[in-house]
Amino acid sequence: MGAYNYIKETLQEEYKERPTHFRERLSTWRKSPTVVRVERPTNLARARSLGYKAKKGIFVVRVRIDKGLRKRRNPKAGRSARHNYRYVQPSFNQKVAAEQKAARKHRNAEVINSYYVGEDGQHKFYEVILAEREEKSLDKFTKNIVKRVGRAFRGLTSAAKKARGLRAKGRRKQRL
Repeated sequence: MGAYNYIKETLQEEYKERPTHFRERLSTWRKSPTVVRVERPTNLARARSLGYKAKKGIFVVRVRIDKGLRKRRNPKAGRSARHNYRYVQPSFNQKVAAEQKAARKHRNAEVINSYYVGEDGQHKFYEVILAEREEKSLDKFTKNIVKRVGRAFRGLTSAAKKARGLRAKGRRKQRL
């Protein structure tokens, strides 16, 4: 069994058992800002499988997203029946929201992909892999991704394609 399989197994055990060092890590993340640039990925195996490389121009950002229902603003035009609802089902999932937050913070970079790293009672944490647009040392595959400006906002990342229903195959695809 390779090193990445051991990394995967230990992280899965941490998610299930929640040892003290894992809970301490979550509490420090909770106190940190919403979008934080990280030196190295928490889950290296997952990051590598999604396109991360330890080279200049590619970096990882940890994003904190609030859990729970997304509340609608209070109505300003009076309280009629059409205004009197509290929650709105968003058209995208929390992973897409995390990617968009990271893209807004780092405007000189494009989102490559993202993955889940943990959650507590109030927040979910994702790590988003970003690549700088102007970096010369990127490989051909990453340069092609980076050319598509605003991927996170146009539904072109992996999580957004899932939210848009573009992962269906065969007969199900025709129904979309």
